[in-house]
Amino acid sequence: MATIGKRNLLRVMRQSEHGLYLDGGSYGEILLPKRYVLPGNTVDSLIDVFIYRDSEDRMVATTEKPYVEVGELASLKVVGGHVRIGAFLDWGLSKDLLLPNRELSRRVGIGESVVVYVFVDKKSDRVVATTRFEGLLNLVPARYSPNQRVGVFVIEETPLGFKAVVEGAHWGLFYHSDLAAPLQIGAKMDAFVRGVRPDGKVDLSLLPAGYGKVAPLAEKILEALKSSGGRLDIGDHSSPAAIQERFGCSKKAFKQAIGALFKELRIAIDDKGIALRPEPKVVRRRH
Repeated sequence: MATIGKRNLLRVMRQSEHGLYLDGGSYGEILLPKRYVLPGNTVDSLIDVFIYRDSEDRMVATTEKPYVEVGELASLKVVGGHVRIGAFLDWGLSKDLLLPNRELSRRVGIGESVVVYVFVDKKSDRVVATTRFEGLLNLVPARYSPNQRVGVFVIEETPLGFKAVVEGAHWGLFYHSDLAAPLQIGAKMDAFVRGVRPDGKVDLSLLPAGYGKVAPLAEKILEALKSSGGRLDIGDHSSPAAIQERFGCSKKAFKQAIGALFKELRIAIDDKGIALRPEPKVVRRRH
């Protein structure tokens, strides 16, 4: 059975001048328009497609890959809007994603990036977006262990720090005092749990506990980069002896330090060495 708002592996039932009709289970036949059909797509073959409703409310398939699927968070750019309908977002498909007015927590402008949750509207059976996803979080207790590695999605900046969604299920926070540089809104990354507060919210860190001994090394590497014009031909490929001679540390400690600097968007790493990066652009909330 086909699932709307998700990628599906569907069987070709028949061909027509308009394209291929796929077996959509309870949805019946679903058209894959001719422009997406490849020579190898024949009757009874399986095709990986994304399913959604078009502007005429018909169920259609596409081989285009959206930036986000139903049940996921994403930072998407506003590309249009209608005063009575809502905003339209670029999500990687030829048909823009609707962010209805009722799902807006604040006004958004064309060209702005906005963090949304994607879901299927029960009334219309259409895939839509919402910025009102607070009610989807903290529905179950946050059972995380100190120093546990978790996946996070950075949502917004607050006076205390940067709010993030932890494992798609709980609110978390990176405190300004723990960050060497601003985080990028909409960034997906790994983080470490510092603890869970009584209200169920999760305190987060970019670095595991015990990193304090390595932090001075990271600053030493930054200073070396600045004094050398922004680049050093030393990195993961370098020998332990070369790293010891240059920074007086083990290769393991060096890799921890540059790894942390990379996560903080302060350096770039390639197969020839490391280089300073410009300060990241931070999207700040409009009030």
